[in-house]
Amino acid sequence: MASYNARILGTGSYLPEKIMSNDDLAKFVDTSHEWVFKRSGIKNRHFAADNQTTSDMALIAAQNAVNAAHLQPSDLGGIIVATTTPDLTFPSTATLLQAKLGVKTTIMAFDIQAVCSGFV
Repeated sequence: MASYNARILGTGSYLPEKIMSNDDLAKFVDTSHEWVFKRSGIKNRHFAADNQTTSDMALIAAQNAVNAAHLQPSDLGGIIVATTTPDLTFPSTATLLQAKLGVKTTIMAFDIQAVCSGFV
């Protein structure tokens, strides 16, 4: 009987370039840096560009993970995307990422649309 093991060999991340500080936010929302930071610990947040999709950002993160693992996208056995902001309802963002990576369609690819659970 064959034995299959799942392993994480590399991780990758990506943050959009556009950054908004709490002081920036306070210019159009009734708040202050101190109020936000005291309650959340947040100093800055990153915003996707107007034409940037979740799968665009996932592509950069995935490429970083593949490079960190010293692999090629064709070595992947599956793709899981955790998001509450998918590109589309259907097909899943994971399958869109799969296509952008040029990975064969015989591997699993699916979204987890419960982000906190997806982190685990």
